[in-house]
Amino acid sequence: MQHVAVPNGTLNVYAQGKGTPLLFVHGFPLNNSMWQPQAEMFSKRNRVIVPDLRGFGESTVTTGTVTMEEFADDLHGVLHGVWVDTPVVLCGLSMGGYVAWQFFRKYRPQLRALILCDTRATADSPEAAAGRHKLAETVLATGSQAASDAMLPKLMSSKTVERWPDLVASVRSMIVRNKPTGIAAAALGMAERPDCTDLLSQIDVPTLVICGQDDQITPSADMQKMAEAIPGAQFVQIPNAGHLAPLENPDAVNGAINRFLISLDARPAS
Repeated sequence: MQHVAVPNGTLNVYAQGKGTPLLFVHGFPLNNSMWQPQAEMFSKRNRVIVPDLRGFGESTVTTGTVTMEEFADDLHGVLHGVWVDTPVVLCGLSMGGYVAWQFFRKYRPQLRALILCDTRATADSPEAAAGRHKLAETVLATGSQAASDAMLPKLMSSKTVERWPDLVASVRSMIVRNKPTGIAAAALGMAERPDCTDLLSQIDVPTLVICGQDDQITPSADMQKMAEAIPGAQFVQIPNAGHLAPLENPDAVNGAINRFLISLDARPAS
């Protein structure tokens, strides 16, 4: 782990390995350790960069609202900070996918490919945005446990909860270790994120879309439609997994990512 300077703070970043750079961007309200199964596998033959986003893990906490664009700006700074000067494969889950849209919009020359896990391009409905405001308010008033109580039942499939109680406990711990201010700022940022549906047809990098078969938050049918709107995108459904497919079924997710990376070898980096 290292701390990389970004505007108005530092981000805690795991950076390891050599080869095609892979940038993994975690979901809400987690931290970079959610990508441990992927970091362990791919750092053997790739340059793997896994930051704690602003407000999460050991990174700087910013009060108020942190937008998806600000997260993308931080990632741009991280890549310079860890001396990555070639286009990256950006893999984002859920909120990490929201950040990926903004990274594509602002920093397209730094992208070789996209991997979008359990995410969506649409903005929040008024009801969903109000729910995020309420969550931010509750977390600030009562602590990070409120985020765990609200999110955990929706994050993993019932099969995961039944078979892997230690994983459920690990995710709960991951959430409650984050500071309430950071969780609230990201929740408010997600509530005001723009609709990126019109961006889908403009994506001109190879794209892999991954979705847990039992995802309650971003259902498989919705994600397949999103993939169909991205030129040439591949769609992979992960069995025995919900919204946290990379943690719930890492072998299947790693296999899908690995096949995608092999397919990139025949393409010139853009």
